[in-house]
Amino acid sequence: MNTYEDTGKMSKEAMDNAMKSFSVMTKGMQQIAAETTDFTKRSYEHSAKTFEQLAQVKSLDKVVEVQNEYAKSAYQAWVAQATKMGELYADLAKEAYKPFETMMSSAANAGLQTVRKAA
Repeated sequence: MNTYEDTGKMSKEAMDNAMKSFSVMTKGMQQIAAETTDFTKRSYEHSAKTFEQLAQVKSLDKVVEVQNEYAKSAYQAWVAQATKMGELYADLAKEAYKPFETMMSSAANAGLQTVRKAA
């Protein structure tokens, strides 16, 4: 009878862990979506500002200068955003896996105890 109780307990733990992981994934994806939206907005505003500057420029040298500044700052912003997004995804994966880490550790310990009892 103990085996059935253990199996029921493990099933409940597995379901609880799956729900915790799902909750973490949902929150993480919301954070990623919000960050992507903010970056897109900042990028659009930066592009609009640069276009306004270009519209007011009178010389070709100044056009090239404004475009070079825009390209440099846009690239730096993109690299910073890519780094930040990579960190968000890595943190999300770590947090989503944590509930299963505990479950796997418990399962390994239970298996070890079963082997010791059988020996």
